[in-house]
Amino acid sequence: MTVQDIRTFNRFYTNVIGALDYSRQLYAPYTLTESRVIYELAHSPRTDAADLRSELSLDAGYLSRILNKFEDAGLIERTTSTSDPRRRHITLTARGRETADLLAERANESVAALLSTVPSADRPRLAEAMLTVREILSEGRPPRREDVLLRDPVPGDLGWIVSRNAALYAAEFGWNTDYEGLVARIVADFAEDHDPHLERVWIAELDGRPVGCVMCVRDDAPGTARLRLLLVEPEARGLGIGDRLVDAVIDFARGVGYRELVLWTNDVLAAARRVYQRHGFVLVAEKPHRSFGKDLTGQDWRLDLHGGPRE
Repeated sequence: MTVQDIRTFNRFYTNVIGALDYSRQLYAPYTLTESRVIYELAHSPRTDAADLRSELSLDAGYLSRILNKFEDAGLIERTTSTSDPRRRHITLTARGRETADLLAERANESVAALLSTVPSADRPRLAEAMLTVREILSEGRPPRREDVLLRDPVPGDLGWIVSRNAALYAAEFGWNTDYEGLVARIVADFAEDHDPHLERVWIAELDGRPVGCVMCVRDDAPGTARLRLLLVEPEARGLGIGDRLVDAVIDFARGVGYRELVLWTNDVLAAARRVYQRHGFVLVAEKPHRSFGKDLTGQDWRLDLHGGPRE
């Protein structure tokens, strides 16, 4: 392969992406760069201008103008960090999240239209080729936090949640198939009947494959949301994925008006407990029980969502 081969491919692929991303129908009334900023804010719920400049390689003045435009339009809100007054946290408002969802929906429709031109028999080969390019060009470079994407689930992801929960908890804690049955029921209930405005699933993706997940669902108690099925694959640990997933749940729950967030876990899940504690959850009850083939101590944790922004 020569330099010219890569440049030729780049020109071809740029034209393909250009047909998708530069469409005025897709991004109006936002430019491509503005849409990229909205996308980053939607997938990194707690960030600041320095993070955005670094991630998107934007000029500080240009980014400031974009953020001012978004604030005037009610898409974002900025708060000063109490731990570092020089930094201002940027989060999407409810209107901003609606805008991000609309852009994502239009982008998905555009990509789906492109994919519809590819014969079904060729799609696995196309997916494998794209993965091969990513793997070869990133080989030897350790994964970075910014390589992790938080996204909504696509077909197959809910099955992945059941499969990986069952396999990982069996391997790490020796839990039996009773746990797989529990996870399957939780996921099936969500898939069959959930309110997309009040309940959500996040998938953490690294190098094109899922490496983590979490759910936010309504609890039986009024005004209460429940965090469920937090998981991070062993090879992806150490990248702050658990914190980002929990952060996403908290911001979502607070944004749609829940008053408190609760979760149930077991004392053997020490790493998860540390994540919950870092985000302000308080242990409210413990009870021994026999489940999943083991003697365990179940724990109920609670977070008051009216406690103000987290820093």
